[in-house]
Amino acid sequence: MYKLKTSADFDSAHFLSGYNGKCSNIHGHRWHVEVEIKRNKLEESGQLRGMITDFGDLKKDLKELADYLDHALIYEKDTLRQKTVEALNEEGFRLIETDFRPTAENFSKYFYDEMVKKGYNVKCAVVYETPGNCAVYCDEE
Repeated sequence: MYKLKTSADFDSAHFLSGYNGKCSNIHGHRWHVEVEIKRNKLEESGQLRGMITDFGDLKKDLKELADYLDHALIYEKDTLRQKTVEALNEEGFRLIETDFRPTAENFSKYFYDEMVKKGYNVKCAVVYETPGNCAVYCDEE
């Protein structure tokens, strides 16, 4: 089994609605994302001969996802009042509404799924919320 891994970073704010603790308040992180892809066999011909894929393409695709989330307030749908969303939009803040609670665990699944949609055979996606704490989503092993 051949594997490639790349990483990207983004800064964003979030909060955990319904959480009893500090994380219920808006706060930010420097998120670090790692994605590992796998393949049993390398390309046998053409420009990619001897490779799983081009590292540049893999890195670019992950960076696009991270850049989309960069410097935004990421919040779960229906956890902010409409008036709050309108006021933040009027101030020019960048808001990203998700269908999931913005936890490291859910972000790991998000990156996994999005990279699969881009055509990669993803083994795992790892999301670090802090340098010492991460969540991992992997294919079934």
